[in-house]
Amino acid sequence: MPLSAPSLPDLAAAVSGDEPLKVVAADATLPAAELAAILGQTTGRTALSVNVNKVALLRNTRQLGIPSVLRAAHLCLMAGARGITVHPRPDERHIKRHDVYELSAMMIADWPGREFNIEGNPFHNLMEFVRELRPDQCTFVPDSEDQSTSDHGWSFPADAERLRPLIAEAHALGVRVSLFMDPLPEAMAAVKAVGADRVEFYTETYARAWPGLHKNEALRPFVESAQAAALCGLGINAGHDLNRDNLTEFLREVPGVLEVSIGHALIADALELGYTATVKDYLRCIDAAFTPARDE
Repeated sequence: MPLSAPSLPDLAAAVSGDEPLKVVAADATLPAAELAAILGQTTGRTALSVNVNKVALLRNTRQLGIPSVLRAAHLCLMAGARGITVHPRPDERHIKRHDVYELSAMMIADWPGREFNIEGNPFHNLMEFVRELRPDQCTFVPDSEDQSTSDHGWSFPADAERLRPLIAEAHALGVRVSLFMDPLPEAMAAVKAVGADRVEFYTETYARAWPGLHKNEALRPFVESAQAAALCGLGINAGHDLNRDNLTEFLREVPGVLEVSIGHALIADALELGYTATVKDYLRCIDAAFTPARDE
């Protein structure tokens, strides 16, 4: 019977030892340190990348330039966010072309070492930005031009051959590639085979189920997909409707998440709490996932 992956607190506690941890099945074990290496991290914290699309959406309702997308990104980075994400759609309903260029320039000049992630459909306008700006990471998302938000991942093997050359092109430019994917363990090897560096798990199914009776059922595909991704050498990102309520549990249960990209909920929280307090609280949620639970 399949086992769940070791939790992050358990992995963090065991990584310096020699005791094996159960992985995938009852008869499959790996030493903790080896498992940690496969997962791409040991006791390091998951990085928080803030998606600033919704700041642009609000700004675009007037011609006053407020709220400022650049200022929002700057404040989030000052508060400890490790990166900034934008998803510039062809209709510029929120992030506009000039935002992407201005953010890129700011990240290079003021925030070396922090990550700039541009996401979008590589068959629409994404590759133009990748070619010109060479961000740290690009996330390929299979959304249509009229979608209100991303709502599904790529299909394999159907999308494999058309993605392959674009992934190779991004790599030639020095850009890491993440593919937006539903939690399908059987697809992870195919994602690796087309050359992607990471997957970003589409987490809405988990967010909708939390904290109800079917939460654990909703988590299982993510746990199994993370195991499958790690065992074939893929890095793991996650995002979509993660928030301060559900983030800690997701990271505790799903092993090896290197980065979460959070926009809608974080910006909504910032309207009440401010950018600084909000980012710090999301970082608290991340830290809690890596803190071993204390016995009562």
